[in-house]
Amino acid sequence: MKRVKAACVCQTLHFMLKENVVHDYALTLVKQEVEQYKKSMDRNGTQYKILEEVEQPDGSIILKVIKQYNASPVGSYLD
Repeated sequence: MKRVKAACVCQTLHFMLKENVVHDYALTLVKQEVEQYKKSMDRNGTQYKILEEVEQPDGSIILKVIKQYNASPVGSYLD
C-alpha cells in the first residue's frame, strides 16, 4: 500500500492583458487578477510559496508558484 507523504504543484502562470481594452485599464485588470488569485488561495486555505513574480515589458505578469496539491501535506516543499 502507498500513501502520499507530501505533494505540491509547481506552476508558471502568465496573466495576460485583455485585448480590445485600453492599455492602462488592461494593466489594472491584470494586477487585480493576480491579487484575486492570491486571495483565492488564502481563502481556500491552500498553502503556497511564490517563487517569482515578474512584470513583462507589455505589462502582463508571470507568476511562478509552488502550491499545495489538493489537501495533501506539503512536507518540506515550502521551506
